[in-house]
Amino acid sequence: MSETNVAEMTFEEAMKELEQVVGRLERGDVALDESITLYERGAALKKRCEAKLKEAEEKVAAITLDGQGQPVGTTPVEGL
Repeated sequence: MSETNVAEMTFEEAMKELEQVVGRLERGDVALDESITLYERGAALKKRCEAKLKEAEEKVAAITLDGQGQPVGTTPVEGL
């Protein structure tokens, strides 16, 4: 398990670690205390992935298209 601050992770980093956490929890070969710690880390990683996906969706939705459907720029999305 990484010591990287979840808030600083890219989507890919968070998703990869989340998959590792889920795998360890599914195997069931960790002590209860460690399971709780893993679950908490997994919840934070899931939240980070969701936030990064929402951010990407908002950026895509903000792309302006010209008359032929070609992107001509982006419109700033509030909060990004």
